[in-house]
Amino acid sequence: MIETRGFRILRVFGLIFLSLLVLIPVYVVLATSVKPLEDVRGVFTWIPSRITLEPYFQIWQTVPLGRYFVNSLIVTVTATAFSVVLAILASYAMSRFAFRGSRGFSLVVLSTQMFPGILFLLPLFLIFSQLQRVIGIQLTGSYLGLILTYMTFSLPFAIWMLSGFFASIPKELEEAAMIDGTGRIGALIRVVLPVARPGIIAVTVYCFITAWSEVLFASVLTNNATRTLAIGLRAYSSQTDVYWNQLMAASVVVSLPVIIGFMIVQRHLIAGLSSGAVK
Repeated sequence: MIETRGFRILRVFGLIFLSLLVLIPVYVVLATSVKPLEDVRGVFTWIPSRITLEPYFQIWQTVPLGRYFVNSLIVTVTATAFSVVLAILASYAMSRFAFRGSRGFSLVVLSTQMFPGILFLLPLFLIFSQLQRVIGIQLTGSYLGLILTYMTFSLPFAIWMLSGFFASIPKELEEAAMIDGTGRIGALIRVVLPVARPGIIAVTVYCFITAWSEVLFASVLTNNATRTLAIGLRAYSSQTDVYWNQLMAASVVVSLPVIIGFMIVQRHLIAGLSSGAVK
């Protein structure tokens, strides 16, 4: 297909428009985070009257942001680690062993992605409340309940995605390793996992971002002691005022772990997503 000059111009303007839609909100967040308090209480201005870093120091004093940060790390890292480990074992079994109901299990895992998350909010809350009453294990307002909740969403996707990676790895690699004396688990760890590393990294990043930025379930299943960052940001607003500069500064701080992690594993993430799509 030969592109005309008009089509190229239209494409350039379209890309510029889409870029502005993304970059303008980012600029507003960054600019507001370095504004003094008097600038954010009046009419919105695009350029700060003066640049100050005070909001980045005040965010730790206005609300217990450090505690929220620790809570988010505990929940996110634990849920991601368990999801990835269980997904590796389940997807490896699905791709290597033929068992009754394997196709049905695959369809059930895939079908869980069809439903919106809010559909499971009330059932999960009722299940956790009943389990807490019957067996005495606190699930609402605890780390455990939130970790199990995040695993219910990230684990099916991780299993479905990693199954394609493991299925594309030739079985002869494992057979050669087992002939040399390595067991099934040894072949998985030493042969399969290094080859599937891009897919595992892509799944890990997905699970981490899903848990780190989740708001709906955290607002229902946490209390003051287990509140996460996504919910803690609401504490910068009161009935009479909103500390917009501190809220934007806290938003920048909250986004840094995801941005830094993405930059570190960007090469593996792109390779994993593209390979998964082709395979």
